[in-house]
Amino acid sequence: MLTPLGLYPSFGFGDRLGLATPGHIAALRASSLAFLPVFAQQSVRENTRTGRTPQQVLDDARRAVEAAGWDGPWGADADHLKSLDDLPPFVQAGYTCYTVDPGDYVDPAADADPLPILQEKASSLNVEEAKALYLHTQPYPAAEPFDEATLLRALVKYGRAVQHVAAMYRRLRQLLPTDFDFEVSVDETAVPTTPWEHFFIASELIRAGVRFTGLALRFPGRFEKGVDYLGDLTALDGELARHAAVADHFGTYKISLHSGSDKFSLYPLLVRHFGRRIHVKTAGTSYLEALRTLAQVSPALFERIWALALERYPIDRATYHVSADPRQVPPDLPLPALLDDFHARQILHVTYGSALAVFGPQIKASLTQHAEAYRMNVQRHFCKHLDLLK
Repeated sequence: MLTPLGLYPSFGFGDRLGLATPGHIAALRASSLAFLPVFAQQSVRENTRTGRTPQQVLDDARRAVEAAGWDGPWGADADHLKSLDDLPPFVQAGYTCYTVDPGDYVDPAADADPLPILQEKASSLNVEEAKALYLHTQPYPAAEPFDEATLLRALVKYGRAVQHVAAMYRRLRQLLPTDFDFEVSVDETAVPTTPWEHFFIASELIRAGVRFTGLALRFPGRFEKGVDYLGDLTALDGELARHAAVADHFGTYKISLHSGSDKFSLYPLLVRHFGRRIHVKTAGTSYLEALRTLAQVSPALFERIWALALERYPIDRATYHVSADPRQVPPDLPLPALLDDFHARQILHVTYGSALAVFGPQIKASLTQHAEAYRMNVQRHFCKHLDLLK
């Protein structure tokens, strides 16, 4: 049943081709993990690059759900919405979750601004009201309270972003009088979100009347596409504990991990600190498993996709957090092994739009012909994800 998932633990299965849901369902059934699935999940950016519409994404997922006899709850996520104009096509299609990305309104320079600059930047915001609400307030037990610099940094960095999120939420309420899940994503920014800023964002959203079920923060380290977490896990462990204390204080939303594909070293920490109040969001890793399948069953087509990916990577990487270097890909790797190489995975991951523009019909025809091989690859890969979240 397509429905909002609320605060239940959940897992987002992005599907850029519309052919991966059978494998997602098989992985869920094999793992017996008590997470609710989001089978239809696509951003405006992804739809632009794949040439699909929100309605097509949802229809593809629904067909697979019906064919597999999935009779449990499942969701549809309109991901990384940035403007009011992004909303109507997803509302009309019947999506149950709306993820707003106010990254364009975040001021990352506030992280390093000295106090006089922060005071100047904050002059157009509700400084006195913020001081009355937050100055000397502790964001979590054992934390240092807000001082003026910490508060102004949060206000300048995220104040306008919160205002934009509130405007998006109000518009959704006008368009969609029925219940829906609402997620706020500040993860695609250059600088991490501190626990004080987490507290400020959640407090301000609640004060603005925004009923949100998910919050995606920018944690320290690198959350790059298609590869494991890059950073100091010990330091991250301590930071997650502080963020968990903030989330526990409110108790009304899940922590959402974006770019969650293949972050295998991170999943046990996520469960340890946030328990069942988590949502994990994946996208491109299902596409990579499609390419793995092509490397096995249609090697000539895969070689052409790889050549195009190398050509397009310098351009297509611009809107993604990746650090792959084509010069670091071993020249003698057998085709399927490219999908296990750090650099090749990222190159193939971010060039999906170019590959589909040139080879889309051939890719889908081969995967349809070899549907069982694709289903098995997707199931195997996602069982590895889900088993680490138990």
